[in-house]
Amino acid sequence: MLRLTGLTKRYDRGDPALNGVDLVVPDGEVVALIGPSGAGKSTLIRCTNRLVEPTSGSVELDGEVITALSSAGLRVARRRMGMIFQEFALIERLTVMENVLSGRLGYVGFWASWFRRFPPEDVRQAFHYLDRVGLAGFENKRADALSGGQRQRVGIARALMQSPALLLVDEPTASLDPRTSRQIMRLILELCGERGLAAIVNIHDVALAREFAHRIVGLRKGVVVFDGKPEALTPDALTTIYGSEETDA
Repeated sequence: MLRLTGLTKRYDRGDPALNGVDLVVPDGEVVALIGPSGAGKSTLIRCTNRLVEPTSGSVELDGEVITALSSAGLRVARRRMGMIFQEFALIERLTVMENVLSGRLGYVGFWASWFRRFPPEDVRQAFHYLDRVGLAGFENKRADALSGGQRQRVGIARALMQSPALLLVDEPTASLDPRTSRQIMRLILELCGERGLAAIVNIHDVALAREFAHRIVGLRKGVVVFDGKPEALTPDALTTIYGSEETDA
């Protein structure tokens, strides 16, 4: 279970990007994070795994206080927080298999990772995840030869290789066509259900959030202004999140 308490991020100039966010995400639940640009959605995800350091507040994952960890402790804790990026963050010149196995870099030694000598069990697991995300037979293709949807599937398989307890997903469908977007969201939902993973998905597409998330959290100016089931996301709630002009548009 993930618990955010009073999470605040204030930069040197301007209003807080996050302002006292409280959020609990149980195991197996997929939470869609929606809101206008600049609402703090990406900041919330990056503060959760401390890619961005929170100004105050706490992040707790399965009883471990992430915000209290040293650098060494944080490196270990990040193994349990799989990150899926909008721009895929693959190494283009490497093969699909090499990109997926990079999810094990936090577990193997430096020289083993340098020479790409992964344990046989890790390789078997990588084949399993490639099959699960629909990329069986793609292991020797270079990442730069894949479509956007295929690259996102590689990113999902790589995150699963970390054996995570939590998935942090930052705009996974922003550069994908509508059909592929639905496939990716369905895959994330299925995998979280199968493995009991908590997930926060930053997503701009409200229709996809309604269709695939168990719960929707709306942010506006760094504050949670909506937290409820998809069916509770009424026009009035959307106005609260986005403002009347954006909702009308």
